[in-house]
Amino acid sequence: MRINVNQVSFEGVVFEETISPGSLDLDTEIVKFCKPLQVRVEACRVSNVISAHLVISSEILFQCSRCLNEFKNEFNKEIQLDYPFDSSVRYIDLDPDIREEIIMDYPIKPLCVAKCKGLCVKCGKNLNEGGCNCGST
Repeated sequence: MRINVNQVSFEGVVFEETISPGSLDLDTEIVKFCKPLQVRVEACRVSNVISAHLVISSEILFQCSRCLNEFKNEFNKEIQLDYPFDSSVRYIDLDPDIREEIIMDYPIKPLCVAKCKGLCVKCGKNLNEGGCNCGST
């Protein structure tokens, strides 16, 4: 998402854009976006700084780190960013900062539920669905 510095006034302006998660390289083995990112930016000029308030939302498909089941979660994040600029700057690219802020919110070990029991170490049965008959549980 690029903002034309000349379009941003002291009173402020609102930009809205839909961004493909693939264009920001956000998907991993355990995190996959189900929907495009909805980004709303309220930007205003303060002296030689563009102040941008971003609201980002989407839906993410995670893989539980214990039972390996997939589950969905809503993703919503608000960010405040400031970009200093001078007369040579025409555009500000928000994509690198949007990507970084989203990735920083990725869970290290996503869980489908807080008390996920995981898989049996011997037979691999999902212990959230009940015990197994292999004698390990």
